[in-house]
Amino acid sequence: MSRYAYLGPSGTFTEAALKQITTASDELIPCANVTAALDAVRKGTADKALVPIENSVEGVVARTLDELATGDPLVIVAETTLLVSFALIVLPENEGKPIRTIATHPHAEAQCRTYVAREIPGAEMIETPSTAAAAQGLASGNWDAAIAAEINAEKLNLKVIARDIGDNQGAVTRFVVVQKPGSPSHPSGKDRTSLVAFIGRDHAGALLEILTEFANRNVNLSFIHSRPTGRGLGDYHFIIDVEGHIEDPNVHEAIEAVRGICEDIRFLGSYRLSS
Repeated sequence: MSRYAYLGPSGTFTEAALKQITTASDELIPCANVTAALDAVRKGTADKALVPIENSVEGVVARTLDELATGDPLVIVAETTLLVSFALIVLPENEGKPIRTIATHPHAEAQCRTYVAREIPGAEMIETPSTAAAAQGLASGNWDAAIAAEINAEKLNLKVIARDIGDNQGAVTRFVVVQKPGSPSHPSGKDRTSLVAFIGRDHAGALLEILTEFANRNVNLSFIHSRPTGRGLGDYHFIIDVEGHIEDPNVHEAIEAVRGICEDIRFLGSYRLSS
């Protein structure tokens, strides 16, 4: 049995993704936000955490990237993906009434902009920590409607008035399983390695040097994203995903070469690609 912290409350897409990889004996611990879920692992109140890291429509989940790059180290040990579908939900007694306020998570709002602009152009969008929190607030009468997973309507006795309202019907979110550092997994032949590269501000051309080290060893980069370090304007670190495992000779050699270029590197784990 393992204890899994996740972005809650119950009814989030993260919970749905977590149920794909856990068993009935595992304990699922809902948390208010990504930071709380990862801190539960750092503090030992959970063995692992599942958090969203990337969406095929909206892009990266910045909070997850920032949390993994800073604080006590954590490593990614697995990933999973989930096809995401959004519904517009109201209180049953308010069906057919004007909708002036809609609550949802920012990533969900970004994926449903076309629908909202076309069907409810005057509605005020209210940000919530998760889509499930939006549905719970709706059940308490805090706003007129919520954009969330349809399962929330079933759980909270709410009414779905529109299904599949996302702008992209094939939207997929990638989630990662995170735990404290330990012995890395063995290569599976279909792996991803993640790291954070901290480049000194006075090192012109460092990013090109980093990319060259991977290219010279035929290591493909599947993801690279810059984030501010918080130390000042123009000071960034880079989150990088490469194809392969840290134990693969070419990947290991490339990362060691990059280590010599950067101020610091944080290894975020090698793990099997989701099927």
